[in-house]
Amino acid sequence: MTQEEGREVGEDDSGRLERLVAELDARGLLARVVRTPRGRAFVRVINPDATSLAENVTCRQVPVPEHRDWYYWWSWGEKMHRADDPAGAATKVARVLAAVGD
Repeated sequence: MTQEEGREVGEDDSGRLERLVAELDARGLLARVVRTPRGRAFVRVINPDATSLAENVTCRQVPVPEHRDWYYWWSWGEKMHRADDPAGAATKVARVLAAVGD
């Protein structure tokens, strides 16, 4: 493993993000992996029935050396769900982006 911007880099988080995209798509949400010019990737998720309901989800390791597990994170920096369960994470995102009456 190498160091990149103060974090260990092992398996690229792109695979984890792609698995989340598949789960979000299965729930009827529009999702795609976006890579920033600096190389950081995130999932852009939009509710197609209410396009103002959108979220950006990242995937990274917990910044605690004793616990290097991977998690999905909300755009505001809060840990959302373990990355080894993209279906559970997609359920949470779908609930947050649900339009009133869904």
